[in-house]
Amino acid sequence: MNFLRGVMGGQSAGPQHTEAETIQKLCDRVASSTLLDDRRDAVRALKSLSKKYRLEVGIQAMEHLIRVLQTDRSDSEIIGYALDTLYNIISNDEEEEVEENSTRQSEDLGSQFTEIFIKQQENVTLLLSLLEEFDFHVRWPGVKLLTSLLKQLGPQVQQIILVSPMGVSRLMDLLADSREVIRNDGVLLLQALTRSNGAIQKIVAFENAFERLLDIITEEGNSDGGIVVEDCLILLQNLLKNNNSNQNFFKEGSYIQRMKPWFEVGDENSGWSAQKVTNLHLMLQLVRVLVSPNNPPGATSSCQKAMFQCGLLQQLCTILMATGVPADILTETINTVSEVIRGCQVNQDYFASVNAPSNPPRPAIVVLLMSMVNERQPFVLRCAVLYCFQCFLYKNQKGQGEIVSTLLPSTIDATGNTVSAGQLLCGGLFSTDSLSNWCAAVALAHALQENATQKEQLLRVQLATSIGNPPVSLLQQCTNILSQGSKIQTRVGLLMLLCTWLSNCPIAVTHFLHNSANVPFLTGQIAENLGEEEQLVQGLCALLLGISIYFNDNSLETYMKEKLKQLIEKRIGKENFIEKLGFISKHELYSRASQKPQPNFPSPEYMIFDHEFTKLVKELEGVITKAIYKSSEEDKKEEEVKKTLEQHDSIVTHYKNMIREQDLQLEELKQQISTLKCQNEQLQTAVTQQVSQIQQHKDQYNLLKVQLGKDSQHQGPYSDGAQMNGIQPEEISRLREEIEELKSNRELLQSQLAEKDSLIENLELATLKSQLNSQSVEIAKLQTEKQELLQKTEVKSAPVPGESETVIATKTTDVEGRLSALLQETKELKNEIKALSEERTAIKEQLDSSNSTIAILQNEKNKLEVDIIDAKREQDDLLVLLADQDQKIFSLKNKLKELGHPVEEEDELESGDQDDEDDEDEDDGKEQGHI
Repeated sequence: MNFLRGVMGGQSAGPQHTEAETIQKLCDRVASSTLLDDRRDAVRALKSLSKKYRLEVGIQAMEHLIRVLQTDRSDSEIIGYALDTLYNIISNDEEEEVEENSTRQSEDLGSQFTEIFIKQQENVTLLLSLLEEFDFHVRWPGVKLLTSLLKQLGPQVQQIILVSPMGVSRLMDLLADSREVIRNDGVLLLQALTRSNGAIQKIVAFENAFERLLDIITEEGNSDGGIVVEDCLILLQNLLKNNNSNQNFFKEGSYIQRMKPWFEVGDENSGWSAQKVTNLHLMLQLVRVLVSPNNPPGATSSCQKAMFQCGLLQQLCTILMATGVPADILTETINTVSEVIRGCQVNQDYFASVNAPSNPPRPAIVVLLMSMVNERQPFVLRCAVLYCFQCFLYKNQKGQGEIVSTLLPSTIDATGNTVSAGQLLCGGLFSTDSLSNWCAAVALAHALQENATQKEQLLRVQLATSIGNPPVSLLQQCTNILSQGSKIQTRVGLLMLLCTWLSNCPIAVTHFLHNSANVPFLTGQIAENLGEEEQLVQGLCALLLGISIYFNDNSLETYMKEKLKQLIEKRIGKENFIEKLGFISKHELYSRASQKPQPNFPSPEYMIFDHEFTKLVKELEGVITKAIYKSSEEDKKEEEVKKTLEQHDSIVTHYKNMIREQDLQLEELKQQISTLKCQNEQLQTAVTQQVSQIQQHKDQYNLLKVQLGKDSQHQGPYSDGAQMNGIQPEEISRLREEIEELKSNRELLQSQLAEKDSLIENLELATLKSQLNSQSVEIAKLQTEKQELLQKTEVKSAPVPGESETVIATKTTDVEGRLSALLQETKELKNEIKALSEERTAIKEQLDSSNSTIAILQNEKNKLEVDIIDAKREQDDLLVLLADQDQKIFSLKNKLKELGHPVEEEDELESGDQDDEDDEDEDDGKEQGHI
């Protein structure tokens, strides 16, 4: 303590160079003192000087402080002082406001000291090991120091931590710390650690970060929580944004379901604090990260379905229709709902069914469109509604049809009690607000996107312009407004709508050209030399005229393709026309709109291009240029090629249908083969059982014969006039009758098996062979038609361009592949039938063997009858053995019943003796077990 007083006293006594001397003395004391207390006091003094004399302490003391961290780990107090001192040196956090130049110098100083510290990677590893200490005075300053290092030189420090063993895992333990200040600063540390580093993001995610962060958010009160919730949400964004692996892990871990409580904001409107608004903002952005259009389509689709299934989409729609929601939260909610439903049919259908809580209830789409065409609404809100409408119609032909149907005469409500989506769009299209014109035109264009049916349906729409005048078509009204010289934003919107409407729709082109004023208007606009502001309109007029040429079906003699091209060459010039067409893609706002689907503009005057329209321009610019330069002969050749391709398409379609039919036939054949295999397996089992039973009978008769022979030798012959061997003559005749009945049953079984065999051979195999023969004929016919197709292709290959040859070759190759597959399946089918025939032959051989065995058995039975007449005094034993035979015969008849062969009940034998024998066998087994 005396030393510290001397240092502090010297600090105020002399000029500034005295402070440097003091710092030098403190550093010497840290380096040379043998007593821990002296070193601790010196480090504490350096800490007190490090904020005011940052440069001097950093230059002279950093090396000594690092050595303290290495050698004095047993004393948490000195370690804590050293970490705090290093933090003061490296950190740029200033409590007091300073001038800009001073701040810049401070930042440079922090990065320079950071570079010195991490030059030895062992220093970062040492700091990571210190974070394992549970002591608050070590762990907390360690967290702050590492966070500061990451803020100064993030990529370099990230790389060192990444290669450190268990480096990321040690930092993840901070989230489980029971002391909130360490846990919260740990979140900030992980924010800096995961920024723009996909490898670390994946490690953190697989270290159970999602579970821990969601638990913290729940504990802190979800959207009602404080700044800790905000920090956790920022960290979640770092982990998920542009990281497909982590997004999939988040979805597979069922964490999307845990996001639903975030948006249960309730009906009270008094709780919208600034922190809650910030939290909800980040929560909505996190939902958008998972369903962003920039993600892989499959990943986005699965997240969208999960959000619908867990009720998250329903919760968002509740906020969307609630009252009292802050404007920025409402805008972001609309954008979030937009991307949750974009391209997902189930979600789009649900959104179409959502109604606003008004009286009477109105569809949410109608309520949103009211805001879009209302010029008093905020600009960002109108942009969000337009995006929502675009996402609702994206790849949604059902929704497109519903919107267009609200404009058709048969569906319009004559009473005027309800306002439809179509009426709102028309109202916006022809209002005095140019932004409403543009939004309505783009929205209507999305209702026609890649949907030829709705383009044709929209041609039926008629508008009443004024009382007493006949109605005009919607298409004509758009061209009328266009020719009136309105604002550029209005004209651009209408031209985009017309270009989308006419592309890939020859009928709409014919309707457009039918008005004789349209073509002169377009050529006049393109030919004029106007200023830069009008060049974009000229380019769009050139695109519209080019579409009228490229998709022209030549149904109007006045405006056939060739005549329109001659008109362009005469009044505009081909080169000038192409140059004007190129103005579109060269416009600075074109490239901005082409980057992402969301219409995100800083102000209304930047709202010129639509994202989907930029795709259309990119697709059509090249083909229109080629169409303008093509001669009439080339057009004719192209038409012939199209017809040829259509013919080939019809031939290929015919082949596909034939192959589809043959596939069905093959499936039927395979099912029949499967059935035959089952039947054969059943027959095989039955034969095996019969052979086993016959062998048992044979063994029993042999045993009986041996026993009777032994008894006759011991007992000798005895005669009795009333009975033979103790058996009444009636019983002997009964036994003979039963043997005869057994013979007849065996013959019946043989005949039934023969019938089954004949059925399989004559019916099923015959059917298979006939089907195979029919199939062979079809294959031959198919090969003949393929050769004809190849010959036609060779004949017509000369005038067909390279692209057409490729298409024909591809389709022919496809047909050949299917033919080859069909032949291979037929070959396999023949092999299966051959194997089936071999199995049947084997079964027949087994049946013949069984018949031979039965004949031998019959001879032995005859001999046994003679032995029974000669044997004496064996009545009891013989009755037992015959009862055993009766039981076996009874079992055989049961088996025959199971095989489906009829057996008359009156012929069944008594089975009681069999049970007795089984009991005896069981008793013998038990006795052996006891032994």
